[in-house]
Amino acid sequence: MAGTSLGARVYRQIKKHPGLIPMISFIGLGMGSAALYLLRLALRSPDVCWDRKNNPEPWNRLSPNDQYKFLAVSTDYKKLKKDRPDF
Repeated sequence: MAGTSLGARVYRQIKKHPGLIPMISFIGLGMGSAALYLLRLALRSPDVCWDRKNNPEPWNRLSPNDQYKFLAVSTDYKKLKKDRPDF
């Protein structure tokens, strides 16, 4: 038991208890979705600045009709007008 890998242990448990298959798949789906959402937040959010030298304030480059929220229920970003000054 001490020399077996984690994958071999999981495979043996699945062979013994096939009811674990949906639980393991949903946990894997949840972990994958969380990882993809964190990656999306890190790459697409205007609050995160990866390059301070060339783009120190990325939120100033957004136009009013750029949608950076994941889900906007009642806002149509194509109809928004610019309401802030240029810097």
